[in-house]
Amino acid sequence: MFRHENCLKVAKSLSFVPNSGGIAIAHSLYNENTLIYLWDKEVRVKKVGSRKVLIPFLSHVGCVSLALMLLFSAPGWAQEEEMQADAPGRILARQATQDKTSWITADHSRFEALQKEFNSGPEVTRACLTCHNDAASQFHETIHWTWLDPYSEKGITGKGGLSVNNFCISIHSNEPRCTSCHAGYGWKDKNFDFTQQDKVDCLICHEQTGTYKKFPTKAGRVVSEPTLFKGNGKTYTPPDWNKVAQSVARPTRKNCGTCHFSGGGGDGVKHGDMDSSLFKPDKKLDVHMGTDGQDFDCIRCHTTTRHQIAGRIYSTPAVTHRKSLIEDDLIPKIRCESCHSATPHKEAKINDHTDKVGCQSCHIPTFARVEPTKMWWDWSKAGEKKNGKPYTIDGPFGKHTYNTKKGEFKWDKNVVPEYFWFNGSINTLTAIDKIDPSGVVRVSWPEGSRDDPDSRITPFKVHRGKQPYDTVNKTILIPHLFGKKESGAFWGNFDWKLALESGMAYAELPFSGEFDFVETTYVFPTTHMVAPKEDALRCEACHSSDGRMAGLAGFYMPGRDSNDPVEMAGWAIVLLSLGGVILHGLGRSFFRKNGGSGRK
Repeated sequence: MFRHENCLKVAKSLSFVPNSGGIAIAHSLYNENTLIYLWDKEVRVKKVGSRKVLIPFLSHVGCVSLALMLLFSAPGWAQEEEMQADAPGRILARQATQDKTSWITADHSRFEALQKEFNSGPEVTRACLTCHNDAASQFHETIHWTWLDPYSEKGITGKGGLSVNNFCISIHSNEPRCTSCHAGYGWKDKNFDFTQQDKVDCLICHEQTGTYKKFPTKAGRVVSEPTLFKGNGKTYTPPDWNKVAQSVARPTRKNCGTCHFSGGGGDGVKHGDMDSSLFKPDKKLDVHMGTDGQDFDCIRCHTTTRHQIAGRIYSTPAVTHRKSLIEDDLIPKIRCESCHSATPHKEAKINDHTDKVGCQSCHIPTFARVEPTKMWWDWSKAGEKKNGKPYTIDGPFGKHTYNTKKGEFKWDKNVVPEYFWFNGSINTLTAIDKIDPSGVVRVSWPEGSRDDPDSRITPFKVHRGKQPYDTVNKTILIPHLFGKKESGAFWGNFDWKLALESGMAYAELPFSGEFDFVETTYVFPTTHMVAPKEDALRCEACHSSDGRMAGLAGFYMPGRDSNDPVEMAGWAIVLLSLGGVILHGLGRSFFRKNGGSGRK
């Protein structure tokens, strides 16, 4: 009689076959407490209770049958074993985050400086600075204050500089609307004094009452009396200055999300992996931020030093090294490796991917899983009217698909990312860079390549659209959008040429007077909405001819690509192995029938 172990050896010998599950069937049936009788011409299955038993193979041909079944089985037995115990990366992450207690050494409601009556934000800031006397000077050095890449050689990279995008395009001449998300007071034009310390808005990041709200068109200021904003139909009210000042604490998800979840003019417009659903997500949406899971605030990963918040800054990667907290406990916790290490999985074969594949590629199967995200923005169609008046068209997901002010939109949910080699740096087009309008223009694009040791295959949202460009100078144009009619603003006149002349003059850039619209792309790395491990992508999602990696060229991927000599050699080994099993079984049967001694 053949022993269980022998058949498992046969099965393991087949596990090299692409898309083969190795010993998946045997392993699965063994652990399902099922007794299997394999006869020459039939298979009978019998339950034997709750205990594990060995699988007796009562026929030599039965063993061959099992081998054939295993040859075409999927997915691997090792994956099932991995599910039965925590992987090293999960254990390491628990150790790194086991203490969730946030302790404080001060109760701000008892501070005398915060007891007096306040009438404005700058007054509160001056009170804060009586104790935190370096806070404003520190904050002045950050991108949250300047909106500039501090590492840019020319000092023009960033939305505070000449970088452009394909959603709101540029803040120049549009500051009062755009800077409603600036952590300061009064950036209404290019004459804003960035050196004035009491212009820093401490409350937008630190107040905890939830009642402090900036008015959408007041350059970062709040109202002094109840004021209706017609754009969203909401009435904004003055805050209770003492109450909000005394509530200050570490920034929470609410503080960060107020701006970052609504970037680009609305919920989910910019980032497909950041929207209002992350205020109170479940762990099905994000295992780190889920309120029924780890319940992380943003600053758990986006750690801060002297008000510098860890994260990618345009062409500057979030970090320039890949270390875990065990290797260096003072590093920013912004990379997956920081808590999970470079070998997070129990199965070594999966760990083999981490030097070329970003964790997000497998663990964020789709983005915009609850709220929709904007995927297309066509400015060329803005300005159309009905009966002489601006209008909107409602579309799927309760979102506008057309708005006279902004043009045509397309929204989507459960979006499959696009994948690129990415080393942490993103190049961004500026309004002085020359473009080639004969094709799609990349307004931003990731840096990286297969040959770059710092690059990983990473998922992205790619936002597409059309925007104005100078047909003579071959540059992206900056329109003056927000403002009164007499200012030349597009939303006041719906006159593109007038708006472009006004915007480019404000930015002190040349404009030929000739313009058209060009299709563009803009990329956003996808790093949030990390799904539970059971929802992570399976191997065949990428390792197949029509899989997610179909757009990445320049390297061989098993299952996706074919190589005739390799394929022929592989199948030859498979057939020889099967032939050996069959001959071995027939030989033993022959010798036993002729008086040979078989194994008992």
